[in-house]
Amino acid sequence: MKDHLVRVATKDGTLRATAAVTTELVDAICRRQGTDPTASVALGRLVTGAALMGSLLKGDQRLALMVEGNGPLQKLHAETDAQGQVRGSVKVPVSGIVPGEKGFDVPAAVGRAGFLHVIKDLGLKEPYRGMVQLYSSEIAEDLAYYLTSSEQVPSTVALGVYLENDGRVSAAGGLLVQALPEGQESLISVLEKRLIDLPPVTTLLRDGKGPVQILEALFSGIPLGRSEETPLVFRCTCSRNQVLAMLKSLGREELQEMAAKDEDTGVICEFCKEHYSFSPDEIKALIARVGNTETP
Repeated sequence: MKDHLVRVATKDGTLRATAAVTTELVDAICRRQGTDPTASVALGRLVTGAALMGSLLKGDQRLALMVEGNGPLQKLHAETDAQGQVRGSVKVPVSGIVPGEKGFDVPAAVGRAGFLHVIKDLGLKEPYRGMVQLYSSEIAEDLAYYLTSSEQVPSTVALGVYLENDGRVSAAGGLLVQALPEGQESLISVLEKRLIDLPPVTTLLRDGKGPVQILEALFSGIPLGRSEETPLVFRCTCSRNQVLAMLKSLGREELQEMAAKDEDTGVICEFCKEHYSFSPDEIKALIARVGNTETP
């Protein structure tokens, strides 16, 4: 099953929901990041959460999620756009936390204290920035808490990542359900009960059910409007020119130190791990451009 998400809303405008399968996406990102099993589950959840929230974007809008905690992973980062292009990273990919009888201890890996940052580029003069303290460090509950408290949209988020014994991601996906203004309380109550009774997303995916089937089960008997489907892919937006712009922002003094070395300066993208190399001559040329733009 190729990665994709499906977005629907009830005909009466009471509720909207998005279901996604992100197996290939999460596996690709975790392999690039070199994550251990617990880190894979944590990062996979955030990546899937970003994909779900990305279903609410339009046009050229972008979204970034960052989780900073006092656990061994330190910082997790996921980005997406309205076209379903997603990337993710983790600062420390090896948590050192071995799964126990109850499964993966994601809160211990993330840390019990920390913050969830949400940055949205909506095409305005400045990006929107939101921040909340981590609610449980389970990722799904933190995203639901943010959406409900900061964006004032009552939300339920379910995220899942299933690993094989060799650490390979064999199922990943999620579900986002939101109550819209002036929704029918009776209908919301029905959905709340169904969400409680719904098996874990990874169980449904491993049983062969995709986003459409998950939403059909959840909204059985409830009239829905037209559904929208978006493919999901891993894609990094880094480029050599972007890295040059980043180096230029370091300033003349630091660039001069790089140019004085007899070796190339290497930069590795935190998301795709692409390696960019710049010779001392290229750094000197960059310094000349910096000199032309800096104010004496």
